[in-house]
Amino acid sequence: MAELKTRATLASASACIEKIEDEVRREDCRRIAALMAKATGSTATMWGESIIGFGARHYRYASGREGDWFVVGLASRKNGISVYLSCDEAPDPALLKQLGKHKMGKGCLTIARLADVDAKVLERLIRNSVAATTAA
Repeated sequence: MAELKTRATLASASACIEKIEDEVRREDCRRIAALMAKATGSTATMWGESIIGFGARHYRYASGREGDWFVVGLASRKNGISVYLSCDEAPDPALLKQLGKHKMGKGCLTIARLADVDAKVLERLIRNSVAATTAA
């Protein structure tokens, strides 16, 4: 079975945020990271070169594939900020409707700017994802 390429590293998550050139995006990532730290009670850990994860969990699928991953995370990407939520449970559709401008994949929520969304709704989505992931 193939090994997961993205793993926790000893790199500095705060240094990763400080490297973000766009000031607004850098501050948005700081604020989202603070929400995630509060929701998980965990400090930030770098996963690979660009994902900042909070918390840790071991997963095992019915197929037998297993690995370690973060509970929630974020990354500054070319097209916006990726907010990694639970893949185990889909976010509440009613909350997503209230969120504001975003794109949603299986477990990845993408926003351009924090100003485009309701920060309180984002915080609820993060807390709900943490609860769903840690309850599994």
